[in-house]
Amino acid sequence: MPINIAFYVHHHGSGHLMRCLAISTLLTDCQITFLGSRLEAYSSLIPDSINCIELPMDTPSSADRHYAEGNPVEGLHYAPLNVEGQRQRTALLTEFFNRVSPLLFVVDVSVEVALLARLSGVPTIVIKQHGNRQDLPHQLAYQSAEVVLAPFSPMMKQEETPWLANKLVYTGGFSRYPLQVNSRSGEQANRAAVLVGAGGTSLDATFLIHIAQQAPDWIFEVVGKLAGSTTDRVPTNVIWHGQLDDPRLILERCVLVIGNAGHNTVMEMAALNKRFIVIPEQRPFDEQLIKATILDQLALACVVHPHELYQTNWPAVLTATAAREPHWQGIVDKEATARAAQLIRQTYGSIYNSGDYSLSADSNSAVEGSRSN
Repeated sequence: MPINIAFYVHHHGSGHLMRCLAISTLLTDCQITFLGSRLEAYSSLIPDSINCIELPMDTPSSADRHYAEGNPVEGLHYAPLNVEGQRQRTALLTEFFNRVSPLLFVVDVSVEVALLARLSGVPTIVIKQHGNRQDLPHQLAYQSAEVVLAPFSPMMKQEETPWLANKLVYTGGFSRYPLQVNSRSGEQANRAAVLVGAGGTSLDATFLIHIAQQAPDWIFEVVGKLAGSTTDRVPTNVIWHGQLDDPRLILERCVLVIGNAGHNTVMEMAALNKRFIVIPEQRPFDEQLIKATILDQLALACVVHPHELYQTNWPAVLTATAAREPHWQGIVDKEATARAAQLIRQTYGSIYNSGDYSLSADSNSAVEGSRSN
């Protein structure tokens, strides 16, 4: 009987997709399906072995003449009325649930999708993110799951309610880059990389020209798609690289990195052991703000808030950050993706009594040791 594992991939930014890809590539003995919106934008990254089901967006279009936000529903974050895309995606999801069985569904992330799966009788693993998620919808999603998977180190954990802590498993952090401990030899002094994320950022062209003018002794290598005009008088110490599939060579030669507090960015900084200036953007449930606060408490990054960008003494901040020795040890774990894949197999085996897909005693101990106490 095939081992069916499906991933719901949220479309905001690229982090959810990259995380699902990293885990699914280790589930080579399973039939993998990705369900999500805008998956086609990443078709070059998704292996042919993964079945993809494109879901329409659940936001209203001009054709939705009777759209209404509707009365608030305490147990849901998003429940509009009369949105055709929402009806279509729900139909596609439930059709998939009905057609593919037995199935374990990994939700990264959506409260509504997790609860829809549970209402359809499909067991789930729900991914845990940082942020203020004590609200009722998140609590219902976590309660509905067989396991709640935290894709980061226990060093970065938040305080949780006892019942959630008992079903929460920390896999450790993981990144597409191999773990490096000491990689200072290739760095060039007074050279900074700037990572412009895809999920919305205050690191636009205007700011980058500002920081380059404020710190003329520095060279800024900018990676990502910029908002704002770059046709103005660009300082000679700015290098615009645009969107790159892999900026690793740039990151390795720069003495420090400026970027947002997205999960993948933070894990990449940890894997490459980089000095980091983090700008936490506004996200639902203060996800980036809380992650940046944790990084600050662990002395892993210098935090500059978006409203401080034009009041900061950038030469001083850059010099001070460059003088610090990074110490990301323990944040990224080279066994983390394997631990996540093992957890999925173990959960599938425990639900469907499939001994072939349970963990070995050693692997099981590693997973159990990752549970929060």
